[in-house]
Amino acid sequence: APVHSLVSMVMQGAGSPDLIIPPGASPHSYAMRPTEARNLAQADLVVWVGPSLTAWLEGPLDSLAQDAQRLTLQDAAGIRLLTNRSGVAFEAHDHDDEAGHEDHDGHDDHDDHEDHDDHEDHEGHDHSGDDHGDEKDHADHEATDAHEGHDHAAGALDPHMWLDPQNAIVWLDQIAAMLSQQDPENATLYSGNAEKAQARLTDLQSGLQAELAPLAGQKFIVFHDAYHYFEARFGVEASASISLSDGAAPSAARLAEVRDVVEDTQAACMFTEPQFNAGLIEALQDGAPLKSASLDPIGAQLAPGVEMYPSLL
Repeated sequence: APVHSLVSMVMQGAGSPDLIIPPGASPHSYAMRPTEARNLAQADLVVWVGPSLTAWLEGPLDSLAQDAQRLTLQDAAGIRLLTNRSGVAFEAHDHDDEAGHEDHDGHDDHDDHEDHDDHEDHEGHDHSGDDHGDEKDHADHEATDAHEGHDHAAGALDPHMWLDPQNAIVWLDQIAAMLSQQDPENATLYSGNAEKAQARLTDLQSGLQAELAPLAGQKFIVFHDAYHYFEARFGVEASASISLSDGAAPSAARLAEVRDVVEDTQAACMFTEPQFNAGLIEALQDGAPLKSASLDPIGAQLAPGVEMYPSLL
């Protein structure tokens, strides 16, 4: 749905994209309905994050949409890619290890976003040769089968890249370019829509930066490690994750480790997700009150469309 929203922004006035994975469904494993399979088979262009998020979709893409163009967002030039953090408390994770896709210092290099074409020639951004931890190349991710196609192993590519609005700003140009190839008569509309959406997201990003800056250094816990891109962009870093993935219940040993992190860091709060087992909050409190609120990395409660992505952020 977040990707569908970005494409919807670019297509305004010319049409609307079909959505394969509905809000609320896990992107890591999904059985398409007949109507969704038919839409895929009729597609001229498929926009997806890539095999790091939906490895199961590769088969249907090859069999049903073999004649469609494919825009794989994880391969886009100029985006920031992060790898999965390791350990309950994300031990020894340093953003400087993240393969130079961007200047990480200060996280505010987006403020000088003068020329979106600069992203197309981003220094050192050859995915075929990136030294991206254990990532090597994206073909490695296509071969993983951990957690129904979503590899949570340390060093694997973190697929939640839409939660960095700067990535979305880069993608909007590429979405417009691909749509313009398919529909040259509306090329001006697509590029104009992309520019308007980029300006909107740049303003939104600046507002979020100002809102979150005073909270830098606050300690908090998340349900699973889905928010790293957002955290890194805005300088608010989680201290630990309760679960290894959104589809796995934490073990008693992991809960004990998280409880230790809560105590050691004096965490202010924990962020759950809609499918969260409320009983886990009590298990982590251990007698001390712990504030909690719900976060949702895919916006399951939001209506799909143009407003969905800004609302998600």
